[in-house]
Amino acid sequence: MTRPYCEVDVFSADPFSGNPVAVVLDADGLGDETMQRFAAWTNLSETAFVSAPSSSRADYRVRIFTPTEELPFAGHPTLGSCHAWRRHTGAPPREVTYQECAAGLIPIRRTDSGLAFAAPPVRAVELGETLLGRAAESLGLDRAAVVAAHYGDNGPRWLVLLLATAAEVLALRPRSIDLQIGVVGPYPAGSPEAFEVRAFVPTTGGGVGEDPVTGSLNAIAGRWLLDTGRAAGPYVAGQGTALGRRGRVHVAGDSDGTLWVGGGVITCVTGSVEIGPG
Repeated sequence: MTRPYCEVDVFSADPFSGNPVAVVLDADGLGDETMQRFAAWTNLSETAFVSAPSSSRADYRVRIFTPTEELPFAGHPTLGSCHAWRRHTGAPPREVTYQECAAGLIPIRRTDSGLAFAAPPVRAVELGETLLGRAAESLGLDRAAVVAAHYGDNGPRWLVLLLATAAEVLALRPRSIDLQIGVVGPYPAGSPEAFEVRAFVPTTGGGVGEDPVTGSLNAIAGRWLLDTGRAAGPYVAGQGTALGRRGRVHVAGDSDGTLWVGGGVITCVTGSVEIGPG
């Protein structure tokens, strides 16, 4: 069956500078095995399948797959799917679009920088000194170089390490990675970006090693940095620099406590794919 297909670059104002996501539209009727097999074939960090919603409050439903598993939520597939759905349906401009996914209903709003999602709640994960030491060692870091750390889960689970400077983040040369680690470091005051972010994932079982730009990580890090007074919002984080990308993630909080994470969204590939049903 022929279905509309596109690849969307997310968290960048320039094509081919952010993080790509594959989006299959009109994905109703596709089975779990078919979606997982196709996501493994695209071999991108995530592939999204957009279909009709089951909730009357949602505009569409999305299921998100890595090459090896389904995720309840992920940031750049959320923005890429919304952008692709709006283009495909010709939906009229509106302030907020609602995405249904396994993590619940995710509001997505238009911003001056592109699109932004309302970050889902973060569940704290226990962080022991043994785990922190293991993470530092895997990155080639002295434990004393870690200024602070936080472990959170908003669909994906990220251990976030804060270093003293963005330069230290960019200098990292990780060894083997066996858990998802985000590393954040501040730029000097007055710089265009407030922080540099890097996202490292296991390289076994289909992991990509380093993710170019990561919405779920920036949502966890942003909530933590703002809540602990280590950042003042709104701010912009750079990510992907070490990979030759120019990812820019815009993080802002509302007065009601909602955290918005967003950036540029650009369609780079359009066409169709023969997939399913079943």
